[in-house]
Amino acid sequence: MDIKFSQHFTYGRLLRFAIPSIVMMLVTSVYTIVDGFFVSNFAGETAFAAVNLVIPILMLLGTTGIMFGTGGSAIVAITLGEGRRARANRRFSLFTATTAVTGILLSLCGFFLMEPIARFLGADGALLRDSVQYGRIILCALPLYALQIFFQSFFATAGKPNLGLFVTTCAGLTNVVLDAVLVIGLPQEYKLAGAAVATAASEITGGLIPLIYFARPNSSILRLGRTHFVLPAVWKAVTNGSSEFVGSVTMSFVSTVYNFQLLRYIGEAGVAAYGFMMYISMIFAAAYVGYSVGTAPITGFHDGAGDFAEVRSVFRKSLVIIAVLGVCMTCFAELSARPLAMIFVGYDEALLQLSVDGFRKFALSFLFMGFAIYGSSFFTALNDGLTSALISFLRTFVFETASVFVLPLLLGMSGIWYSIVVAEFMAMVMVAFFLWHKRKQVFAL
Repeated sequence: MDIKFSQHFTYGRLLRFAIPSIVMMLVTSVYTIVDGFFVSNFAGETAFAAVNLVIPILMLLGTTGIMFGTGGSAIVAITLGEGRRARANRRFSLFTATTAVTGILLSLCGFFLMEPIARFLGADGALLRDSVQYGRIILCALPLYALQIFFQSFFATAGKPNLGLFVTTCAGLTNVVLDAVLVIGLPQEYKLAGAAVATAASEITGGLIPLIYFARPNSSILRLGRTHFVLPAVWKAVTNGSSEFVGSVTMSFVSTVYNFQLLRYIGEAGVAAYGFMMYISMIFAAAYVGYSVGTAPITGFHDGAGDFAEVRSVFRKSLVIIAVLGVCMTCFAELSARPLAMIFVGYDEALLQLSVDGFRKFALSFLFMGFAIYGSSFFTALNDGLTSALISFLRTFVFETASVFVLPLLLGMSGIWYSIVVAEFMAMVMVAFFLWHKRKQVFAL
């Protein structure tokens, strides 16, 4: 794909540049769901519960890769736009090394603290044993998992979004194939360990391939080389990418709040139905995240080059693309609610109907979700990490938490499903407010 950052981006060029990142995120979401399918159907209920218990902790530890990836790629893109390529490569190398070292330290801490963490979360007996076993195996690959997420943000910045798609596909296939071989083929007592090994191997694949690629002479605009520690640059990447870290932390909290309310108003069936919706919404949200990650380097480059007319052009075209995508995805979700629910909860007709009814309300959130995701990414690309983090925090922690507590008092059970719709709409309005308030700074108007 011969598209340079300095070109004027039409709708066609924007989509051609962003589609590999979109597909990359979709593939990641799909193989995560496939992993859960194998564990649930072949390793058993306790093993599946153990995975779901510790996965949020493991993903939280890996968010350092998101933080340095999104925050660092914005800095590198702006530096490239300023014409300082050597400095951009030094910063790229610095952020890569920082991500790797942080991943190693978190891996060691997590390995020794996994048992007390699992106990704190309520695990005991077989659930505790399985949680610790699964968590410790995954943690062995945490440094490369952090690098995998880190490089996902840098593929587009390096002008190689197709490489990101290739790496993600390789990691996904590694996970799926090894799941099929190890989880199905091993004796019952080793199936969960086999699933953990499969996931760890996919993370090693996803982190090692780009590390080797960027460390050698390559055809991208970035290459790893010698660097030195620069605290202001690292701190800027941390603050700039903090929105993604904040989003991950608050999303874990919000999920707990949802489960609390669902148990209160519906019972265990509500929690099961919500689990199905989270799996599916992960795929839909991945399209928005992929587009935002794919176009962020374009915004950062032109901002660094002082070409604010192109920044405005890319922004306006992106709003149109996201609006069209939102309408299409919402219509698809409404029409396919029952077939999608059948995949996860088709064994129980009452649960199936609850899931279908709830998802058709929940799916209206896809109309607004993309604007908040893109808005947060847009400010990150402009090196305005504080605004990006504020959007992420308000969207997930404040709006969703308030909605899920207040709306059920007004609408009963339906209020829980509509709460995500209201929260995403409020987040979209908030993004519009920030853009209007900062229009002179952002668009030089």
